[in-house]
Amino acid sequence: MGVKAPSTACETPNAGEPSIGIYLHFPWCLTKCPYCDFVSFAIEQDSIDHDGYAATVCAEIEQRRDILQSRAISSVFIGGGTPSLWRAEALGAVLKCLDRVTEGGLHGIEVTAECNPSSLDAGQAKALVSAGVNRLSVGAQGLDADRLKFLGRLHDGPLALRAIEAALGSGARSVNADVIYGVAAGSARGQTAEQAACEAEQIARLGIHHVSAYQLTIEPNTPFGELSRAGKLPLLDDAILADSFVAVGDALAAHGFVRYEISNYAQSGEQCEHNLGYWRGRDYLGLGCAAFGALSRADGTGWRYRNPPTPQRYAEMVAAGDLTPHETDQLDGEARMRERLMLGLRLLDGLDVEACASILGVEPWPRRRLEASGDLQARGRLCRSGPRLYIPPEAWLWADDTACRLF
Repeated sequence: MGVKAPSTACETPNAGEPSIGIYLHFPWCLTKCPYCDFVSFAIEQDSIDHDGYAATVCAEIEQRRDILQSRAISSVFIGGGTPSLWRAEALGAVLKCLDRVTEGGLHGIEVTAECNPSSLDAGQAKALVSAGVNRLSVGAQGLDADRLKFLGRLHDGPLALRAIEAALGSGARSVNADVIYGVAAGSARGQTAEQAACEAEQIARLGIHHVSAYQLTIEPNTPFGELSRAGKLPLLDDAILADSFVAVGDALAAHGFVRYEISNYAQSGEQCEHNLGYWRGRDYLGLGCAAFGALSRADGTGWRYRNPPTPQRYAEMVAAGDLTPHETDQLDGEARMRERLMLGLRLLDGLDVEACASILGVEPWPRRRLEASGDLQARGRLCRSGPRLYIPPEAWLWADDTACRLF
């Protein structure tokens, strides 16, 4: 990768792999939400060094030129943090740098930027598209004022809808909205399945292309995690969560959305290419403060790395020309196979176990997996079609447990 780092962390990646995704992290938000465990720092927009951060990312891109010129780019995803806070001209400078350095450039590929309603109006949406973004992902998270306040969001329902409409009118070729359901706030009983479905339907009616609907997850190193450990965080019963999962899916299906992944719904041809790369085990390069990357070797092994988790340390690393990862995780073929099962089984079409095993250099059907597969099929939790395994939609609620049993 052309960096000064231990050979175990930065051996030459497998250039024979067909394509690679790019994840670019923008580490600033106006405020930190209590459920979020991503690296982000609360700051006023005017206090961000927009051009300085862009210049540092461009310098990292130049230092990773060897890998970027050896692999075609499948997608770019700008996450955070709140990338819609980034001045569009500065973000555009990074995209121009990527286009110049990468094999084949960025022409025609999906370029997504995450946006919050509190920093996305019609002007910013159009500016992001002019800068090279062609897919806008709006973190609506909900429409009820009390639930949004509980989640620490700075917007209300009307502003969320206006932000989605601004994205739809921006010229972007695709627009997504993120929705969180299963929130124990907004009424005496918390959010009902009917309310969750109603919010999803209101968003679908706007003519949006894609919806990501997630159950509220309590992460340990967050304010919600601390409250949960102390028994002070209101939570919904599992039965309500299960009903909400079904109701949201039914509401979106009625508007033409296909649930192609457990939490993701798309109109025809509007699946998120970048996230499909994660679920299918595609390599990805992480750029920016705290960004993760995952790269493979020709023998089926691979490694995951992480850039320094603060803007200052990240800038110092790049200025020194030393991209030694802040963290690395070596992955043998079996570890990568477990990841493929865990992620691939979230997809409607599942995964080809034998093709994955061949790439990773492992046995596709060890005795334990074969026995577990047969048992899960008998229980209606899993289906097998030749080398392909997939979970039937009626059993998606138990997908994580199903995947673990195949390890």
